[in-house]
Amino acid sequence: MNIEPIVFYLFSAILLIAALRVITARNPVHAALWLVLAFFTAASIWMLLRAEFLAIVLVLVYVGAVMVLFLFVVMMLDINLDRLREGFWSYLPLGLGVGVLMVVEMVLVLGGKYFGAEHMPNPADPGAGYSNTKELGRLLYTDYVFPFELAAVILLVAIVAAIALTLRGRKDSKHQIPAEQIAVKRADRVRLISMPSEKKEN
Repeated sequence: MNIEPIVFYLFSAILLIAALRVITARNPVHAALWLVLAFFTAASIWMLLRAEFLAIVLVLVYVGAVMVLFLFVVMMLDINLDRLREGFWSYLPLGLGVGVLMVVEMVLVLGGKYFGAEHMPNPADPGAGYSNTKELGRLLYTDYVFPFELAAVILLVAIVAAIALTLRGRKDSKHQIPAEQIAVKRADRVRLISMPSEKKEN
């Protein structure tokens, strides 16, 4: 008996429940914890699909860095929960529409063979010596090198914009000017003073 489909459907059910709790939890901290569970479950599904590198990156980057930062920010901020719940029902139709669209897409992708789409590709097992990390790197730096560099430039612009928007200069802050420090001369900093020696009193 092949247990892999059972594990896949089990993890998929856990992922759906966790994603549903992210948007329905009243406490933002609880929602962040449910999102951590969703990331872990998605990483487990990627492991089943033999995408170990993507699974590890998802856990390290999103769970280990982004979600921990988000969780600490949520816990430190004084969030008004009543104000957050005011516009919930007004956005419900839009959210349901997006959710239904995603379900239709997943049904078409996963159940394509049941709808007569026999031409859809079915990836086979690449074998024990296959490295998806090496293959991912090869695709990124050959076929998708231009989109990869474009994404890097966009992220760099976003980082510079975030620093420029949050930078606030203070008048009472002291700072150094490296150009002046490098151009300084000894005569500008050191002054020799001739002083008479002290005489001992008898």
